[in-house]
Amino acid sequence: MAGEFRELVLRLHEFVQGIRLVKQRRADERPGVPIGLVGLLTQIDRLDTDCHARELAARTRLDPSTVSRAVATLVTEGLVERRPDPADKRAHVLALTPDGRKTLTDTHAWYAGLLERALAGWTPDEVAAFNAGLNRFTRDIEVALANHDTMEAAR
Repeated sequence: MAGEFRELVLRLHEFVQGIRLVKQRRADERPGVPIGLVGLLTQIDRLDTDCHARELAARTRLDPSTVSRAVATLVTEGLVERRPDPADKRAHVLALTPDGRKTLTDTHAWYAGLLERALAGWTPDEVAAFNAGLNRFTRDIEVALANHDTMEAAR
C-alpha cells in the first residue's frame, strides 16, 4: 500500500504543477483579475443573496482578514458591491456587479474551453468518473484536514 501512496503523491505533485500552468496561462491570456479573486467571485455568486464577508471567509476557509482585503480589491475593481444588509443596518452584504458577473462568465467559459480541449479524447463516462472521483477526493481531504480551522492553517 505504501507504494501506491508514494505513486499517488507523485501524481498529485504533477497535478498541482498542471494547475499552476493553467493559472499562469489564464493570467497571461486574461490578466484583468487575479485567479484567486475569481474564486471569491464564484463563491459570492454561489451564496447568491445576503452574502456577508464572514460567510465568504467560512466558505472559502480563508482568514477573515484575507477575505476582507480581497473584497476591498473586488470593490475597487468594480466587480463587487457592498449593499446595506436589510436585516442588520450595521452590516453589508456582497453582490456581484454586472462587470463582476461578466468576468465570472468569461472565466468559466475560458476554463470550460480548456477542459473541453484537454478531455476531447475522453468518453462521457470517463469524464463523469473523473468528476465524481475528484469530488470525493476533495471532500475526503477536507475531512482529513478537519483539525485545522482554515485552509490557510492547513498549509
